Amino acid sequence: MQKHLHKGDRIVSLSSCPLSSTSEQCPTYRKPTKRSIPGNESIVADTITTRPLVEFLEDAVHHHTSHDIEKQPYEATASATAISEDDESHPAPTEDENKTLRKVAGSLPIIAYSLCVVEFAECASYYGAQTVFSNFIEFPLPEGGNGAGAPARGSEDTAGALGMGLQASSALVLLFAFLAYVIPILGGWWADVYVGRYKAICVGVAIYGIAHIIQIVGAIPSVLQRGTSNSAPPFIIGLLLLAFGAGLFKPNIAPTVLDQFRSHKPYTKSLKSGEKVIVDPEMSTQRAMLIFFGVVNIGAFYPLATTYAEKYIGYWLVSLLAGIVYFLLPIVLALAYKRTHRLPPSGSSDFINALKIIIMALRQNKFQVWRRDFFDAAKPSILATQGIQVEWSEKLVDDARRTLAATEVFFYFPIYNLNDGGIGSVSTNQGASMTTKGAPNDLLSNFNPLTIIVTIPILSHIFYPALNRFGIRIGRINRVAIGFALAAIAGTCGALVQWRLYKTSPCGYYASSCDGVSPISILWQLANTMLSAMSECFANVTAYEIAYARSPPSMRGLVMAVSLFMTALSSALGEILIPVTKDPYLIWVWAAPVVALVIQTLFFLYRFRDMNDDEYMLDEKNYENDAGSESTKTVLEKEIS
Repeated sequence: MQKHLHKGDRIVSLSSCPLSSTSEQCPTYRKPTKRSIPGNESIVADTITTRPLVEFLEDAVHHHTSHDIEKQPYEATASATAISEDDESHPAPTEDENKTLRKVAGSLPIIAYSLCVVEFAECASYYGAQTVFSNFIEFPLPEGGNGAGAPARGSEDTAGALGMGLQASSALVLLFAFLAYVIPILGGWWADVYVGRYKAICVGVAIYGIAHIIQIVGAIPSVLQRGTSNSAPPFIIGLLLLAFGAGLFKPNIAPTVLDQFRSHKPYTKSLKSGEKVIVDPEMSTQRAMLIFFGVVNIGAFYPLATTYAEKYIGYWLVSLLAGIVYFLLPIVLALAYKRTHRLPPSGSSDFINALKIIIMALRQNKFQVWRRDFFDAAKPSILATQGIQVEWSEKLVDDARRTLAATEVFFYFPIYNLNDGGIGSVSTNQGASMTTKGAPNDLLSNFNPLTIIVTIPILSHIFYPALNRFGIRIGRINRVAIGFALAAIAGTCGALVQWRLYKTSPCGYYASSCDGVSPISILWQLANTMLSAMSECFANVTAYEIAYARSPPSMRGLVMAVSLFMTALSSALGEILIPVTKDPYLIWVWAAPVVALVIQTLFFLYRFRDMNDDEYMLDEKNYENDAGSESTKTVLEKEIS
């Protein structure tokens, strides 16, 4: 919370030196002595009477923005370390250097790679189990199969267990996705305010472990063979616990990775070639999130093993494989604990103050939300002129503005998500109606992470650096729009394949329930799968960047959760469409979201065009100095005059 000196404290103590006087011109000036931290009255009593006003103001503002008595010891130590590191080994670029030097991304700290291994294990266990949910729920135990869910060798039958049908499968899969991306709102807030992100991650991992054990027990062949009434309960309980564990883990892992960057402002360095460059925090964050997203998808490639286990062995091995890779999580977290930079919980969330700021801005602007200076009306310096005293700072007002803009961007993602791989189980259902030649019908879903694994290094080390060398920069909104466009093309491919499937299926427009399959190869699904994957490298990675960079530290877990929550909204939209998610309407289940996304993308580009070039504002200390010091000095001088 910013604290302003009161007028009465200064009138009594001001020296007679004019405002513009220097130390040489003012005989009462003396070299400042060591003082206690701000908040101690000695700053006023011992210093103001013997120093010119300008130097006093600069010193008071410096101390106000550099120290915060409300910070916990760990935060103060971390800040001091960062300041020392920035000043000595991370020299800030000059104006000329900003114009002439090439900008590059910084290196990801080694400990951050350990956290990426944690993310890999989580994704491998999560997606290893989740990928087979559709078949497990939709199809019954195959006739002539081994009784563990696998069909007879060499047949075109699909693996299954519960036999509850397409609509039940879509409903439960969408419910799982909905919960896994709604619960992060609670998980992010709980971590920010009460326990810290690292502890929240550990609790989520513990819940994951319980979920995997329950699902392993529920997938034992003897349990499956007793019928749906016996096999469905442990599966559904495990599904719900898996979603809850994900809700605590997912909103906190990416911010924790980015927290390992201790310097969040541009600085210069010399490369081995002798070239002097600027290490840019935005490019560093972009590369870190590309690496993070790549690791996510290395883990998401793990279902290649579980889909083949489902097809040829059974669901007990699927659950066991997901559980085995899970146990990497507690091991790596324990080994990385001491070296991880762990920010403590704030104790009181800025979220409440942000809500108060929005309410105040609405009142002051008479609910004219379209005004460009909408949030300025809630700034303490403006309210003070009206005799209104508030508990938030100037910086938090701008944080609220930037955070609200970021969350507005995220609300364009649900329609995008409907195009990213299709709605619910329509993709696996489509594959089950095509010729697979013995391959699992959900095999091609593994090409999504494989495509991302290939695309990420190309973007990170070839595409973006090449553009940078030619002075070409793709703004964050344009990157998101590119992702939207690729997803629209992917959805179009899905609709065309579905149309062709209906035309060639023995049962025509009722291919899903047909005993025979279309002669069309399942490989035709690759266009949709690969284009969807490439779209994520632009849209989802940029969403991670925006969520971290445009929110205050005490709200980063929550804002990341809002980003993830958009997947839950898309799942809710999918739930609404369940009544029509069946033959003969599946062409429009693919095509309608494409039409909506194309229209949305055009409006999105217009609405957020200014965010392509606005200030990244990743460095909190600099922001406080820039935004807080001038306003504080201005208020002080106005009150004195």
